[in-house]
Amino acid sequence: MLLSMLPTVIRENLVSRTLPREPEPDLVMDTPENVEAFAVAGRIDGVMSANYLFHSARITQLIQGCEQVVDLGCGPATQLAQIAGLNPGIQFTGVDLSEVMLEDGRRHVRELGLSNVDFAHDSMTRISSVEDASADAVISTLALHHLPSFEDLRQTFREVRRILKPDGRLYLVDLGRLKSLKSVLYFAYMNRAHQPHLFSLDYERSLRAAFVREDFERLASEELGSGARVYQTFRLSVLLLVTTADRPLEDAALRDKLQGMRNDLPTKYRKQLDDIRLFFRLGGLKNDPFA
Repeated sequence: MLLSMLPTVIRENLVSRTLPREPEPDLVMDTPENVEAFAVAGRIDGVMSANYLFHSARITQLIQGCEQVVDLGCGPATQLAQIAGLNPGIQFTGVDLSEVMLEDGRRHVRELGLSNVDFAHDSMTRISSVEDASADAVISTLALHHLPSFEDLRQTFREVRRILKPDGRLYLVDLGRLKSLKSVLYFAYMNRAHQPHLFSLDYERSLRAAFVREDFERLASEELGSGARVYQTFRLSVLLLVTTADRPLEDAALRDKLQGMRNDLPTKYRKQLDDIRLFFRLGGLKNDPFA
């Protein structure tokens, strides 16, 4: 996300009506070949690296002191593995409906030598493998738009409430549905020179399938209670976040590690990370772990 290229996109969204939601068609992500192409394109050192590090830092800050964390829609576990590596004293369970995705995630976790991650083959709308009030935190990163309908999103929020402890923590982030087709195509294909076409096509279809802020606000209020608050990137709902309150990260060594990971990003991805930080800060999100 480059600030110098956004004014036209923002103007388009301010004057356009929200595009209708288009549930995602099947991209055959249950074939090993497509899963492998998707996973490789989306690994930590790829075009998503700024997004991964932003969410890993925010989630790490949120889950300090937790013991059990459930990740809904973990996919090939790229995001989950980075978070687990930063928090070796916390046990994580990745939940996904695709067994092929889970197998890729298991392989990725083994390759990284992580011992604090396990996986469950389950739907986000019916998490049968997780008991009531057993999770200290529930997280989900860029997975909710895969749900077929608003009622499936509601059922997922109900499952989140069911498995969370009464004082549990929450970080559900997803794409927001944009108003302008020009904006959808801009964001979907901005990195097309650096990733497989399947990855760009999935991003476009994901943006078309995303829910709107009003959906998140309604369900947060009706299903999650007053502890959950909705944020979005400023003026442009590229990302929507439902989260409980956090506090500044007190672990100095962990803060230094996150800052070092930011500094190690290639310049263009470090700029993207700082843009995401800025847009969420302007959207009201406090306690930036990189500040």
